[in-house]
Amino acid sequence: MNPSHSHKPAVHPGGARRRGRSRVLRKVVLNGTGLLVFLFAVFPVFWMASTAFKPNEEIFSSTPKPLPSHPTLDHFDLVLNGGIAEVSFWEYFRNSAVLALVTVIVSSLFALLAAVAVARFRFRFRTTFLIMLLIVQMVPLEALVIPLFLDLKKLELWNSLSGLALVYIGFAVPFAIWMLRGFVAAVPRELEEAAAIDGAGPIRTFFKVMLPLVAPGLVATSIFSFITAWNEFIFAYTFLEDQSKFTLPIMLQFFFGRSGNAWGPIMAASTLLTIPVIVFFLIVQRRMVTGLTAGAVKG
Repeated sequence: MNPSHSHKPAVHPGGARRRGRSRVLRKVVLNGTGLLVFLFAVFPVFWMASTAFKPNEEIFSSTPKPLPSHPTLDHFDLVLNGGIAEVSFWEYFRNSAVLALVTVIVSSLFALLAAVAVARFRFRFRTTFLIMLLIVQMVPLEALVIPLFLDLKKLELWNSLSGLALVYIGFAVPFAIWMLRGFVAAVPRELEEAAAIDGAGPIRTFFKVMLPLVAPGLVATSIFSFITAWNEFIFAYTFLEDQSKFTLPIMLQFFFGRSGNAWGPIMAASTLLTIPVIVFFLIVQRRMVTGLTAGAVKG
């Protein structure tokens, strides 16, 4: 026997089968857990949408059903065409849409420029600036209602959508800067240097190299900014007095009363309030996929 030949350990079929079964069992457990978490998160949204189509008899029935037996659009008709508090639903919708879009555009622009400056340049008080961004995120929003109310009064921006937009932008920008900073720092400097060697100036390098690679971060921050402005209630309810300037979250309050709550219109309005967020996400998520694949370097 040649001692130089090494003996390979024998593979036992039973051990391989046990490992295969263990992997399959682990996969089943993980998928099952993920499915349970998904159902737990989606169930309130499903019940909201289902209740919006139920007549009042089924809503207040002692034996609730997951799906309406006799679907109706009366609740949606009341919300859309009922003239809530003498103001059309579409005025509330316009106010919320303007606030959300202005917040997304302005906060994304300022945050991207600030993130590039923080990630690419070294300047005095840079660390202090980053720490302040974190501190701003730690302050409860409720603690700032009175100071912001006084500031808007002094600036004559109280009871105006522009003043409310400034507040939303102020809260969206710090989070957006902190998130985009990581995306900008992850872009290799070699790509910018290669573009400069090819004759691209700073502006062209920014739009052709930096922007496509940072696009996923812009999408993520825009979703956060949009949801923040679209769903916010406390500041809008405090800083706005004219009903023609109210937003959709404030509109929901008109369906709550001392004599009872109109749950059908509440669920219908909540469903309508949720749809634009879903549509906005579906629109920008394509940009997220595009940003992940754009800017690739050919070898």
